[in-house]
Amino acid sequence: MTDPLTTADSAPCVLITGGAQRLGLHCAQRLVEDGYRVMITCRHLRPQWLSAPLPGIEVIEADFSTVAGVQALIDRLDARQIRLRALIHNASAWMADDTCGEAFQQMFAVHMQAPYLLNQAARRWFVPDQPADIIHMTDYVAQRGARHIAYAATKAGLESLTLSFAAALAPQIKVNSIAPSLILFNEDDDAAYRAKALAKSALGIEPGPEVVYQAVRYLLDNPYVTGSCLELNGGRNLR
Repeated sequence: MTDPLTTADSAPCVLITGGAQRLGLHCAQRLVEDGYRVMITCRHLRPQWLSAPLPGIEVIEADFSTVAGVQALIDRLDARQIRLRALIHNASAWMADDTCGEAFQQMFAVHMQAPYLLNQAARRWFVPDQPADIIHMTDYVAQRGARHIAYAATKAGLESLTLSFAAALAPQIKVNSIAPSLILFNEDDDAAYRAKALAKSALGIEPGPEVVYQAVRYLLDNPYVTGSCLELNGGRNLR
């Protein structure tokens, strides 16, 4: 599905993986408001988008669970000769730990394998001698571990990719990560859970997705930050 407003591929754009909902969609919409061309990937198109396309946003179906799925997206973007201003890896998966390794494999594919492959391909998608950014959306637990071992480990792997690609792609492309914690509750989170979660941070608030966008803009606008992790945890590290 292509928004007719964004069919011209000559203008640099921001590509957000997993941008169909919540934080990713909010950042996509705010980028459009700020004048950026935006493309998002999702695994399945939302039925409502057929009758009401997202204004200013192009949606591309992509399956990150296999190498073939990632390569299909790379081939499609290569064929279009896209030009990027930024690549934001927001696609994420959450599965409970299991004893067969399937959960680890699936989260490894989304959190590490897909960014690894896309970052290498993205070398040719950025405009030479122009500002260029790659941003990895990780998690507060990536640097501290958690009882959800596979999730925390694969997000930690994405943090490691941040450092490696920052070194490999400098000075042409800046590579950083954003590690959020408790940004936005789910609708079905009950009062007891919300109170317990809020008590984990010093600020004790549900900030909403705009703080993530503010972090994205900071990294895009600052020319002297690479290989860094910007934590959004409300002072959770103080508890």
